[in-house]
Amino acid sequence: MKLLLDEMYPRVIAERLGGRGHDVISVHDAPGRGAPDPEVLEYARSEGRALVTENIRDYRPLAERLISAGESHAGLVFTTDRRWPRNDAGALINALERLLVERPDQPGAVEIWL
Repeated sequence: MKLLLDEMYPRVIAERLGGRGHDVISVHDAPGRGAPDPEVLEYARSEGRALVTENIRDYRPLAERLISAGESHAGLVFTTDRRWPRNDAGALINALERLLVERPDQPGAVEIWL
């Protein structure tokens, strides 16, 4: 599975997971910090990456519109700051690594909750 981490996560998470052999990039690197949500989801789609985000309110409707239009996406991985505090990057790194090991195939147009 390939992942794109939304901008609320520090770049170091993608770097550490990449260092462990996983294909993970940060929005900070592409398409760029501050990119509008539709552009971020389109970038993830074009790269075949599941998007990891806490922004359920915005991304769920965007994904639903794609599905309604007969299109798809490479998956959404939803997290919460309550469960995976951003000030503890190690915990989220470990959780994402478990996900990547347990589900190596790209999930396609599904939601995964961590």
